[in-house]
Amino acid sequence: MQPTPPLTPKPPLRIVLCAPRGFCAGVVRAIDVVERALQIHGAPVYVRHEIVHNKYVVDSLRAKGVVFITDLAEAPPGPAPVIFSAHGVAKSVPEEARARNLFTIDATCPLVTKVHREAQAHHKRGRHVILIGHAGHPEVIGTMGQLPRGAVTLVSALADIDALSFREASALAYVTQTTLSVEDTREMVEALKRRFPAIHAPALEDICYATTNRQEAIAQAARQVEAVLVVGAANSSNSQRLREVAEREGCALAQLVASAADIDWTRYGAIRSLAITAGASAPEILVEAIIDAFAARFDIAVETLTTADETMFFPLPRALREAPGG
Repeated sequence: MQPTPPLTPKPPLRIVLCAPRGFCAGVVRAIDVVERALQIHGAPVYVRHEIVHNKYVVDSLRAKGVVFITDLAEAPPGPAPVIFSAHGVAKSVPEEARARNLFTIDATCPLVTKVHREAQAHHKRGRHVILIGHAGHPEVIGTMGQLPRGAVTLVSALADIDALSFREASALAYVTQTTLSVEDTREMVEALKRRFPAIHAPALEDICYATTNRQEAIAQAARQVEAVLVVGAANSSNSQRLREVAEREGCALAQLVASAADIDWTRYGAIRSLAITAGASAPEILVEAIIDAFAARFDIAVETLTTADETMFFPLPRALREAPGG
């Protein structure tokens, strides 16, 4: 009888878990809006576009009877709710919904709504609004759609600011997408102020607290480790920015993955330290699954790096709070 060969010991791996990470208050509210609407009204509940940018969340809600649509024409008139996503929508969307006699519930993040109101206030005061953001992102489409066509100019890079043709004395104001890189946005704002010293700034920074907190945490962690994993969807702006922050801090291996199934294990064989964070729309269950996947291959030691405590809470829309059992 052959002796059993000894087990090969797992290599050690130090995992730095960033805190805060994952769901922000706006995402929690948006998901709770859908869950509460299902509880009150039953299935189906319609959601225009992804409620948040995460396939796991979307698939979980779809299994409960949520129907995700790209156009309001896909929702039948009647009592079934149609929910607008956390990213916000252009003014034309609720106007179309009213014309179609749809019952709508707005799950727009209150911090996005704040940017909408800033843009509207500047427009009323006769200022042209410059929006710092990424073209095609749902939040940017929604913010630009708050004002008449031509009243907002989108800038996505420093070269866009150089190309602006406004006179220095023009009545201008700027707002920003809430999920941008803090560092990149600072450079853009400084460039705008150099070109247009009289430009009006937001009373409070538009980049949301959760975006800032998660970027600060991963920046600190990236300086301590050989590799970084960001858990989040490829179409999630705030998740992409976390990966970019890690790279900016000098981390040679910084990847964005949707789940443990997306990890390319050939790239992690030699590492002995890893930081993990999650975008604001990524649920903690995905982080836990990734830690388990590393534990199956490494002798892991997990530590938490906490850079901020988050206590923000956004209440549900009044229609859901005032419903029976709300």
